[in-house]
Amino acid sequence: MAMSISVILSLVLTLLVSFSSVTSESVDDSFLQCISSHSQNHSKTISEFVLAKNTSAYSSVFQSSVRNLRFLNTSTTKPEFIITPFNESHIQAAIVCAKAYDMQIRIRSGGHDYEGLSYVSEEKFVLIDLVNLRSISIDIEKENAWVESGATLGEFYYKIAEKSNVYGFPAGSCPTVGVGGHISGGGFGTIFRKKSMGEDLFWAIRGGGGASFGVIFSWKVRLVQIPPSVTVFKVAKTLEQGASKLLQKWQRIGDKLPEDLFLHAATEVVNASSNNNKTIRVSFDSLYLGEAGKLVPVSQQANPQNFCLTGQLNSRASSKQNQIMLRNPFQKPDWKGYTKSFLSRDIRTDLDTLWRKDEPDSGLRNTIPSQKRKIYKIQYMVTWDKEEETEQHLRWMRSLYSYMAPYVSKSPRAAYLNYRDLDLGRNKNGNTSFAQASVWGLKYFKNNFKRLVKVKTETDPSNFFRNEQSIPVP
Repeated sequence: MAMSISVILSLVLTLLVSFSSVTSESVDDSFLQCISSHSQNHSKTISEFVLAKNTSAYSSVFQSSVRNLRFLNTSTTKPEFIITPFNESHIQAAIVCAKAYDMQIRIRSGGHDYEGLSYVSEEKFVLIDLVNLRSISIDIEKENAWVESGATLGEFYYKIAEKSNVYGFPAGSCPTVGVGGHISGGGFGTIFRKKSMGEDLFWAIRGGGGASFGVIFSWKVRLVQIPPSVTVFKVAKTLEQGASKLLQKWQRIGDKLPEDLFLHAATEVVNASSNNNKTIRVSFDSLYLGEAGKLVPVSQQANPQNFCLTGQLNSRASSKQNQIMLRNPFQKPDWKGYTKSFLSRDIRTDLDTLWRKDEPDSGLRNTIPSQKRKIYKIQYMVTWDKEEETEQHLRWMRSLYSYMAPYVSKSPRAAYLNYRDLDLGRNKNGNTSFAQASVWGLKYFKNNFKRLVKVKTETDPSNFFRNEQSIPVP
């Protein structure tokens, strides 16, 4: 009798596996047919821009722009299909077919989303990877450019420099960041204190997060004039070399210097040179839009100091980031507690500090007002290599976020979308009410969150374009 039950179970399991396989293959074929029928330009075959899980290039394409290894573990939900469009019709087909087969979409340009929302999902989904949309057209005479969303900032800057050494674009300093995500999240960079990026939908996608409203194919942007020569300052100090004192002075002058001068500071835990103990190294960097000879009188307007340009963190590791924004400088006792907190853990960290002026005429700042009237923002980053260390590092970052509560902006505690943090709150299965989403939405956008919800309701009432922190519909 036991033998018979075993045989029956075996047959049932075999039939289930076979049925599942056939069903899966049928869905794959049907989805591919849907893409084919909705793609107007047939110069590319389906296999050139649609990858199913069983194709050889699937894994390499998926992993190519994963910047945070925390989302490459076995528990991460992978996309059913990866679509790498070459034209608008491929994107339109992807949206139509994903909706028809009850799948969400994720949109990836550079893959730098801190919480991986451009390439992972809690729901069944299709990944639209914009890697093939990198065309850049520069028109110096008209002082503008067309740039497709899959291009990186580095590629964009290079193309501008090929045409002129007196024009630029006020975006970020990391060359591998995708243009699409950077602009739609309200990105900033080294010349934004002097220049910045500025009808409802177009307002919403410049800082409100483009993925809440659709897929942005390309951007027409205005170039800004820059001097033919710029000046960079470099220096790094440890605590033993007076870094804390220098940082206290620096935080008081950064927002008072002329807008031609960009200031930045980063801290990290390092080994002390004289012993085996840990210390904190503070690296200062500065970019001045002008020649070195003109900088000395500019810097003396506040307090002459030296600053340092540090390199980008390009290596891949598991990481977690969070952020704070401050209206007032840290006092001396605050810095002691702050550095003690960092030294209490033997981990790699990165502190990214930014000063800015309040200039309310910018389109970027109209969308993300959380940065107005703040003298600087701090970004924290902890990285690790072993998957089993994930939870302890996440707990530490959350405790640090709580520790900083007395020093930061309140009602709400401000945040910046391009430093995305799901600990601030998340939509459940991509859907949530306005009240629930306000927990995180007001932190990113303050009162502009209500306007973003209104735009979302008008342009995507079914809430198809959604993720764990997308703009909701009421």
